[in-house]
Amino acid sequence: MRAPLDGVRVLDLTRILAGPLATQILSDLGADVIKVERPGRGDDTRAWGPPFIRDRMRQVTSDSTYFACCNRGKKSVTLDLSKPEGQRLIRELAKQSDVLVENFKVGDLGRHGLGYSDLIRVNPQLIYCSITGFGQTGPYRSRMGYDPVAQAMGALMSVTGEAERPPQRAGVAVVDVLTATYAVIAIQAALRHRDATGEGQHVDLALMDVQVSSMINIAQAYLCEGEVAQRNGGEHPSVVPSQSFRGADGYMMLAAANDFQFARLCEAVGLPELGADSRFKTNSDRVQHRVALTAILQAQFAQHPVRYWEAKLLEAGVPCGPVNDIGQVFDDPQVHHRGLSFEMEHASAGPLPLVASPLRLSASPVRYRLAPPLLGQHTVEVLQSRLGLSATEIAQLRMAGVI
Repeated sequence: MRAPLDGVRVLDLTRILAGPLATQILSDLGADVIKVERPGRGDDTRAWGPPFIRDRMRQVTSDSTYFACCNRGKKSVTLDLSKPEGQRLIRELAKQSDVLVENFKVGDLGRHGLGYSDLIRVNPQLIYCSITGFGQTGPYRSRMGYDPVAQAMGALMSVTGEAERPPQRAGVAVVDVLTATYAVIAIQAALRHRDATGEGQHVDLALMDVQVSSMINIAQAYLCEGEVAQRNGGEHPSVVPSQSFRGADGYMMLAAANDFQFARLCEAVGLPELGADSRFKTNSDRVQHRVALTAILQAQFAQHPVRYWEAKLLEAGVPCGPVNDIGQVFDDPQVHHRGLSFEMEHASAGPLPLVASPLRLSASPVRYRLAPPLLGQHTVEVLQSRLGLSATEIAQLRMAGVI
């Protein structure tokens, strides 16, 4: 069965998370991805641990679980881009590639003759995707940018956490994940454009741009009304009740998105009189009297376990669910049914559990072909099969420290 991106060749010059996750998604969709890493060190996230992957003897290997989360489906090639011969090999690989993805600081690859303007001359049909903190233009273009910095500067931290506590970053690198997703969308759009025109192009993605655009309703409220959102814990700023509540044995999340669902909620929790209370009749009323309503509901929910309330609310048609930790997530029957974890054979670890792609395509499903690679695992294979180098030439490159 054909995958959507069968035949698409991707040259991956990224590290950390946003870039590697983007190229992993492309690989899941069928693209052939070559990951270029520094000799000796490789992608920074290989060392981001503990926890580390353990081998068949349950000994810690050199690679972290962080690296494993975003690097399946790739062949690892080590090349020193600071050396002229390493730069030449990148140009040769770029000639044969459909897509190049990089997340170097603005101008770094250009100094090595590997910028967009350099490689588009080598391959006019190349889609060259650059991922940076602040983009290729503007006063911050030369600044380094990481996910937590984008969360801070793009207002996400200003609305995350409790009102009386300091701002908090999200528990996962959401800006990196969103940027990876946007990168895949942009690359596929650029491939579509190339199919129609024969032209390659430069895709300029910035973590800051993605974070600002992800503020959606909060950003729109400010642009239209000058409203500056504040931290309010897990509460929805404009829908009440839509927040977490503490049950007798843990926390649950519920979202009564309209007046009908609120009335059903009141019946389900044994407080039908709330639905007729003038303070709570409409969503606007409930937003205005949020504190009073929350206190009443919290006192009620504290009397029984989360599963008790979950059953009651689901029967009443009120969206809800327990606040799970990650262990509970992978024990969940729905997660099992959807196959959100699977195993691949790792070169040193043996069977390696991984998180599955959420993409479900009926006619062209995702493919899992390669486990996260060891550093330089495919260097010889790629240089021989792609570039036709002999064993002697490869040995010379190794002696020169190029690979």
